[in-house]
Amino acid sequence: MSKIINEGKSVITKDADIRLILSSAKTIAVVGASPKPWRDSGSIAMFLIEKGYIVYPVNPNYQEVYGVKCYPNIKSIPEKIDIVDIFRKSEEVEPIVDEAISVGAKCVWMQLGVVNERAESKAESAGLKVIMDRCIAIDHRVLMR
Repeated sequence: MSKIINEGKSVITKDADIRLILSSAKTIAVVGASPKPWRDSGSIAMFLIEKGYIVYPVNPNYQEVYGVKCYPNIKSIPEKIDIVDIFRKSEEVEPIVDEAISVGAKCVWMQLGVVNERAESKAESAGLKVIMDRCIAIDHRVLMR
């Protein structure tokens, strides 16, 4: 079941909460971004750019993703990040959350199929909002019309 963590309390995700996160965010780090056209991580990064967000692809394997400079990690991004959107296997999420916490990100968004309770708990304890097992593009299309 999808959840959002807000102010230390775990609650079922509400559309109004997600709408607020999406409407207040300006910068999004897309961890696991790929220039491969069959990967959702690249097409969703482009979707977010088209919607007006400043998007920072994060993947140590690429110099750029769809013409946008790609960073090897979250710490190397030169700007404060509002949302860290994670396209990685569930078991690989915890170090990403640690990095999101260290740079002062406001929210960690784990894409569809990405669930990590321990990372969720860490982010919650650090005061980050957490969205898990949801697609940022789907939610944007539905909630931000």
